[in-house]
Amino acid sequence: MHEFYMRQALLLAREAAEAGEVPVGCVIVRDGEIVGRGRNRREEKHSALSHAETEAIREANAALGSWRLEDCTLYVTLEPCPMCAGAILNARIPRVFYGTRDAAMGACGGVLNLFMEDFPHTPALVGGILEEECRAVLGSFFRTLRGEADG
Repeated sequence: MHEFYMRQALLLAREAAEAGEVPVGCVIVRDGEIVGRGRNRREEKHSALSHAETEAIREANAALGSWRLEDCTLYVTLEPCPMCAGAILNARIPRVFYGTRDAAMGACGGVLNLFMEDFPHTPALVGGILEEECRAVLGSFFRTLRGEADG
């Protein structure tokens, strides 16, 4: 089940890469249905705020008619950054699954873990879902960006 939703997020990550964006994809699920989809769109929208998670949260808010996503689960290919972890906390999303860790900007264990702080609503966190695939999509993108051969 978790792999299915992470594969949906990976499709969005690949779409982001094709558009020249850092390949991160995210889906938000409620009762087995995807209610929010997002991918990085920072270059396209010229906005530091257009991360996969914030795009998916915005879509889920609209689909459900509420800012509260208390009965949803978020799947994202890369560990959320501080901004996205804050958005997840504020949306009250109770469960977060991510693919690969982010040692540079990760706010769920990569650099620090905001979800371990004393906030009133902190989600359960599971990393490593399709980790190799998620890492490979990112690695391929950055190798291409640097002009290196894939391999």
